[in-house]
Amino acid sequence: MTPAIPPIELQAVTKAYGHVRAVDSVSFALQPGECVILAGHNGAGKSTLIKLILGLVRPDAGEVRVLGDLSGRRGSAHHRRHIGYLPETVALYPSLTGAETLAFYARLKGLASDGNAALLARLGISGAARRRVGGYSKGMRQRLALAQALLGQPRILLLDEPTTGLDPASRLLFHQIVRELRDTGCAILLSTHALAELEGQADRVIVMSKGHKIADGSLASLRREADMPVRIRLTLSAEPAQLPAGWQRIGTHRIERSCVPAEKLLHLHQALAIVDVCDIELEQPGLDEMYARFLQREDL
Repeated sequence: MTPAIPPIELQAVTKAYGHVRAVDSVSFALQPGECVILAGHNGAGKSTLIKLILGLVRPDAGEVRVLGDLSGRRGSAHHRRHIGYLPETVALYPSLTGAETLAFYARLKGLASDGNAALLARLGISGAARRRVGGYSKGMRQRLALAQALLGQPRILLLDEPTTGLDPASRLLFHQIVRELRDTGCAILLSTHALAELEGQADRVIVMSKGHKIADGSLASLRREADMPVRIRLTLSAEPAQLPAGWQRIGTHRIERSCVPAEKLLHLHQALAIVDVCDIELEQPGLDEMYARFLQREDL
């Protein structure tokens, strides 16, 4: 059986602006149905990577392939209708209505507009479809921008800070849409600073710094690589007469200890043997903490 072609594939890609290498020999691929978070500080190379994938700029070295074709080359334009893109800064025409805006973007992609009303309803802005965009709130504009990115059931979705301006209910809706698209086989690249909020959506995380890829893997593999302590907390039904070795008191009936990830299972087994244990909590480092650790290593 022939392996599936990765929807996005970068091979040793470099892009420089003058003497600054915005992207320096970066390689990675996204598979169908994979959601990848692209993390990095401002100037790390995230926006340049998205521009390279979109074909807005060409690499100085290496190759960028989108749905099997070289990005930005003649003949790759027919793939654009299969790509959804939500930029960080949403610029919509204020004099157009929401319905007219979506119809405009559908025409740009060569798509029919018969599903636009359902898409606006799915994003919760069908009631404002006939209102001019200039009167929309920031959250409504963000929903409309997301709607244009979802036109045509894209095979690739590129999202740059997608939850900016969204209220909690809108964010839950966004998370649901991402899961649904991933389940249909859409490859999603999600560039964001809101790491803690979106880490539950990620199959993989790529960390960029100064144009280099400094980490790439699942949350579990990045936790092992970061080698940050895991915290185990126990709630006891009675106050312990004596603390077990390595544990410290954090309340009348609560104790805790830290350990390296490789020893997590060992200490969990030991915790189960402690008398009067009625609850166990496991606190692992979040994506924000791991991201900071990788950047610290890069600066050493």
